Amino acid sequence: MNNKYLDCAALTIAIIGAVNWGLIGFFSFDLVSFIFGNMSWLSRIVYALVGICGIYLITFYMYTGGRARAEE
Repeated sequence: MNNKYLDCAALTIAIIGAVNWGLIGFFSFDLVSFIFGNMSWLSRIVYALVGICGIYLITFYMYTGGRARAEE
């Protein structure tokens, strides 16, 4: 795909999700639920976006593997 804006947006959303999981793991504090409510439709959208971005970012492994083999 190689769309820089989509890659940056997906990475930003995934980082936000990772920070939220870190807060849950270390402090048992769910920031998304705190801001949008416990499993409200807004929080479900945020969780769904983080999941979709995580799945999309799996394609980054193909980018790194392809470039590494091309340089050899």
